[in-house]
Amino acid sequence: MRILVLANFGMGLYNFRKELLEELIKQDNEVYISLPDDEYVPKLEKIGCKFIDTHLERRGTNPLTDFKLLLNYVGLIKRVKPDVVLTYTIKPNVYGGIACSITKTPYITNITGLGTSIENNGLIQKITLMLYKLGLRKASCVFFQNQANRTFFEDNRIVKSKTRLIPGSGVNLEQHKSEEYPMCDDKVRFLFIGRIMKAKGIEELFEAAKLVKEKYPHVQFDLIGGTEENYNKKLDELERLDLIKYHGRQDDVHSFIKKSHATILPSYHEGLANVLLESASSGRPVLASRVPGCIETYEDGLTGFGFEAMNVDSLVNAIIKFVNLPYYEKREMGMAGRRKMENDFDRNIVINAYLQEINLIINKENYNESIREVS
Repeated sequence: MRILVLANFGMGLYNFRKELLEELIKQDNEVYISLPDDEYVPKLEKIGCKFIDTHLERRGTNPLTDFKLLLNYVGLIKRVKPDVVLTYTIKPNVYGGIACSITKTPYITNITGLGTSIENNGLIQKITLMLYKLGLRKASCVFFQNQANRTFFEDNRIVKSKTRLIPGSGVNLEQHKSEEYPMCDDKVRFLFIGRIMKAKGIEELFEAAKLVKEKYPHVQFDLIGGTEENYNKKLDELERLDLIKYHGRQDDVHSFIKKSHATILPSYHEGLANVLLESASSGRPVLASRVPGCIETYEDGLTGFGFEAMNVDSLVNAIIKFVNLPYYEKREMGMAGRRKMENDFDRNIVINAYLQEINLIINKENYNESIREVS
């Protein structure tokens, strides 16, 4: 069987879907991956994927460029002749879905989050929803990572296909194993992992760091992630003032999680936050916005603390509440988070959901083929 995967960058595919790709290859399937070339492509090829370099502007809104992407996907599907296509993130979901409809190819879509284009009201939102409606129209199954996104798509009649709720991308419990909780003798270390951009709540985090450090100078804020918006000057300034420590992009986030006392994510919206799953799996409490995609990952007061998105005071209060917890309560929060990941977010749950849907598609195609032969 040939399986084609459409994605927008290699990091997400490798870090969060590698185990699914490995399982598909293990079952003697040919797995093709279509995405822009980056440093993760050799890693994906090493596990057995066949790479097809595909130009894609993740944040561009040029209609001509997007139309070229659609034509590219149509041509690609006709060349590869996949039995099923898997799509991730907005442009592969939309234009890959339309291309599959045109070529009458079965496909499974994963809504990894609404994204800024849908979260913000206006013309861009209307256009995006219209395109999504076209892209999802003939999907064999649409996976959602949180119930709020699923409800939004169904209430707005964007999706009429079969839908399933999955626990995000799940978490690899072996890779992100439970780590011994570090002592808090001289520092309490908070870790932010994510793209340095407004929608991740980075501006609120900057302001909170200033306010918290005034009263609690022993608190340290470590930031990991590439800058997708113009925050370089601000990062340099805050580092000079010893308010944050910025570590740039890192391939090995687990080593940073291991040294931290809690992970913090003030995001405005998420599909389902992988950084929170990985942190909780490692035995670290999480402090996160009370928004869909974050609230599913923690139990307020038990495995972490929630706070209101876009609200500096609420964020500061959550940080201070955690700082003032006794050491054993911090550690117990981390242990409770690990148990939650084991029970609800094992990545094998996601892999099995995909295998079930792919088997349904193949069995249906085989049945239809046998009917045609009899006729």
